[in-house]
Amino acid sequence: MAAAGPRNTITRQGEDREIGVKAATRIWQGTIAVNDAGVAAPGRTATGLVALGVAQETADNSAGAANAIRVKVRRGTFYLKNSSGDPVTAASIGKDVFIVDDETVSATNAGGNTQSVAGKCHDVDAGGVWVTFG
Repeated sequence: MAAAGPRNTITRQGEDREIGVKAATRIWQGTIAVNDAGVAAPGRTATGLVALGVAQETADNSAGAANAIRVKVRRGTFYLKNSSGDPVTAASIGKDVFIVDDETVSATNAGGNTQSVAGKCHDVDAGGVWVTFG
């Protein structure tokens, strides 16, 4: 049914979200969080994961069932480690980069379709990679 008058529509910042955490899992603050079949998990080398952004707090669900706790995740541009085996270079700026683990990204899916996309390379320097999670 369509609104018949004014309504108080609640809002949420588009950069922030909360999602339930996978069973028996810990996500460290400042690391890549992914959607793993509907629950948050740490970034890792695997296909089918959807990068959510960076965890804004540590979420320790080590002893809990799926969704027993939630983690705050923020989208945006974050500084991550660069893979030593498949490093991101300036040639990757504007292109997809791939999840190696919860704090590292690589330039390509060098493992032969074994990695999920982290986000877009925003910039790169000698210390790491700026990755934009959308």
